[in-house]
Amino acid sequence: MTTALGRGLIAGAAGTTALNAATYLDMVLRGRPASSTPESTVDRAADLLDVDIPGDDAQRDARRTALGSLLGSAAGVGAGAVLGAVRATGHPRGAAGTLALSWVLAMIAGNGPMTALGVTDPRTWAAKDWAADVVPHLAFAAAATATLRSWPSEA
Repeated sequence: MTTALGRGLIAGAAGTTALNAATYLDMVLRGRPASSTPESTVDRAADLLDVDIPGDDAQRDARRTALGSLLGSAAGVGAGAVLGAVRATGHPRGAAGTLALSWVLAMIAGNGPMTALGVTDPRTWAAKDWAADVVPHLAFAAAATATLRSWPSEA
């Protein structure tokens, strides 16, 4: 199981890198700004935990941005760890099943906390919002799946 978790962590890191690259490419192509939901999630969590983010306005903004990015990385690597653990059970079988599971885990890890905290509501998203979210998570799934399946026992 340790090997499976390690491989999952690596797959999650690869998937997170692919997700970030797809997101930034989308921002370049469409000229859209970065999402504010990671910072809003940090704000909401800090409020719920009754924690102040220290510093002057500029420092707090920088810390909120950094914390939002770190939370996203942790979500991706965590989703990879879960994927590695599930794959160690022998399920799902094949690339398609792993791809689907990777995508579902990435969507839940990425959007679940923000939805639970009331930062976003996917039921209200427009098609362009879904595209900006689904495509990078598919990039995560493809990279995580390819990484996991690159080990002989995962082929």
